[in-house]
Amino acid sequence: MIDGIAGVTIWTSDLDRLVGFYQDTLGLQIHKHHGDYVNFVFGDVRLNLGLHDQVSGPSRDPYRVMVHLSVSGIHDVHRRLVERGVEFIRPPEQESWGGWVATLLDPDGNILQLLQMAG
Repeated sequence: MIDGIAGVTIWTSDLDRLVGFYQDTLGLQIHKHHGDYVNFVFGDVRLNLGLHDQVSGPSRDPYRVMVHLSVSGIHDVHRRLVERGVEFIRPPEQESWGGWVATLLDPDGNILQLLQMAG
């Protein structure tokens, strides 16, 4: 029986560039760095970045999988990331269910969303 999500892996052909973005620009803390594979840990969930020989260049279908990064104070996070040069394709907007969403691109063109839950 599946009882949760252990993690998500984003494969790339330029690990150093992606690690720099996720660590330095987004401010995520590296949990482990295993040469061609890096992970960040949030409780029981891991966000992984890794080199893959079948991946090259920018994401060809960036809407297929979207990683949601939980935030509080979405407007402040959005402002800080814009100041760091992050490209947003959707500014913070409140959803019909009450939460807030902002959509951005990583250096490979993968789509990420900042998600502030309602409440």
